[in-house]
Amino acid sequence: MIGLESYLLIGTALFCFGMFGILTRRNAISILLGFELIMNAAGLNFAAFAHFSDKTIHGQVFTLFIIALAAAESVVILALIIAVYQKMRTIHVDEMDSLKG
Repeated sequence: MIGLESYLLIGTALFCFGMFGILTRRNAISILLGFELIMNAAGLNFAAFAHFSDKTIHGQVFTLFIIALAAAESVVILALIIAVYQKMRTIHVDEMDSLKG
């Protein structure tokens, strides 16, 4: 049987990969993907703790909330990236130094 430690280890690996993607990438889309990995790690941990604790549904509700929040923030951030690309012709975050474009 798979224990809580296995789920937490996978959640930690997802979180570390997400942080690595955020800290090392220059592309705005890659940074967004790193943030999505972090959100998925949090959802996995909520679901794992809910499964192995007192069998309430609170962890699954939080996980569904995280999934909805991640989808909404992805749509908003992708719209912002498209708007910035149309103005500045780049999606590299270190080249976006002005809001006027």
